Amino acid sequence: MWQKLMWVGIWLAFMGAPISDLLDENHTAVATVLGWLGLASFVTVYLALVLRHTARPPGNVTVYSLLGLQAALAVSLSLTLGSPWLVLFVYVSVSCGAALPMGLASWAIVASTGTMTLIGVRVTHVGDVVPGLVIPAFLGGFAMTGVRHLIRTSVELREARATVAQLAANEERLRMARDLHDLLGHSLSLITLKSELAGRMLPGHPEQAAQQVADIEQVSRQALVDVRAAVSGYRRATLPAELAGARIALCAAGIEVDLPGEAPEGLPAAEEEVLAWVLREAATNVVRHSGARHCRVTLGERQTLDGRFLELRVQDDGESRAAGSPAPVAGNGLTGLAERLEKVSGTLETVADRKGFTLTARIPLIPGPSETPLVSGT
Repeated sequence: MWQKLMWVGIWLAFMGAPISDLLDENHTAVATVLGWLGLASFVTVYLALVLRHTARPPGNVTVYSLLGLQAALAVSLSLTLGSPWLVLFVYVSVSCGAALPMGLASWAIVASTGTMTLIGVRVTHVGDVVPGLVIPAFLGGFAMTGVRHLIRTSVELREARATVAQLAANEERLRMARDLHDLLGHSLSLITLKSELAGRMLPGHPEQAAQQVADIEQVSRQALVDVRAAVSGYRRATLPAELAGARIALCAAGIEVDLPGEAPEGLPAAEEEVLAWVLREAATNVVRHSGARHCRVTLGERQTLDGRFLELRVQDDGESRAAGSPAPVAGNGLTGLAERLEKVSGTLETVADRKGFTLTARIPLIPGPSETPLVSGT
């Protein structure tokens, strides 16, 4: 709010002409007092229109009322106090551009400028009015229409993002509820049925009741295993999610980012999870430690003399690392990433030089039954 007020307040410097006219005591005491009151009212209305209604949907009764009051003050003060007050019409044009719909704002700006010109012809020489005030009135008014459109678009974009996030959260809740229902519905129904059956068998057939109880225990244990597996699946890191998270984190830090459009399909769950953790840690290090302006992430297959690998490379142009300085070691997560990669026969490489920092993770690709392994030539 204060930043917006400062940005709008800069343009109030053009009020110097009316203020100087009042301070020079060119009018009677009554006219001077009324001039100060009119100027204060005009500035209040102007700030209310520009600060409160630029980002809101235009065209309500309050906006029209305030614009009418502002125009009336500009006309009356200009006619009664002289040419220094014609500058008020520039603010009327800016207010029209800030608060009215695009089509109506254009006509209002033209009408405001035309009214200023007619009054200027009456109170001063036309040569002093046209270059000094008409052009600023036109440019200021139409420029403000563009500013208003930009602000409205930004507000709508933030609202759309919040809506998308809420819908995604709701969809995830529905998916989880659906999966848990499908997972536990059968098991709980079977437990209930066998419990009722064991209760009926207990007085006369204790051996059969004991068998039903044993079945209940087995079903409940299997249900517990399934729930744990499901929960682990929800918590497992995935490459698509980490790519999206890395984009959000890097952009939020003001770092220009170049990311692959999508993750490769058909990757085993263990290898995908390891690469997802590598990407998360690498993006975190770029945001927290690199001081970089640009970060590039590449992900794809690579053929080497040792075979085919899936390679993830994260490279930044951070200038905080001196050439030849050692790569970061234990204490910042790289050791943990190396250990994760070792579990899937992968490797981790880091290079720090004057160009920045590069982290490369490679996981060997095992060809499927229908694939022919690539053999390097001799």
